[in-house]
Amino acid sequence: MSTSDTSREHSEEQRLLSAEAEDQAERSIDTALRPERLADFVGQPRVREQMELVLRAAQARDQVADHILLAGPPGLGKTTLAMI
Repeated sequence: MSTSDTSREHSEEQRLLSAEAEDQAERSIDTALRPERLADFVGQPRVREQMELVLRAAQARDQVADHILLAGPPGLGKTTLAMI
């Protein structure tokens, strides 16, 4: 293996490690900015109310909530709701 091949491999490895570190940093910032409770969720009042109803009913039965399908275009808060 030549020196240029070795340096190319090293450069590629550094690029991948750097991208992974950036992804982790973005995820931690993203997680810190997301609300942790439905009460803190802004927007989508009807969806929030329905989610509260489902979650309260599950708690009253001492069970986990049934499966919930969140669908729609990007930016509506589906991932945020799913993580709450």
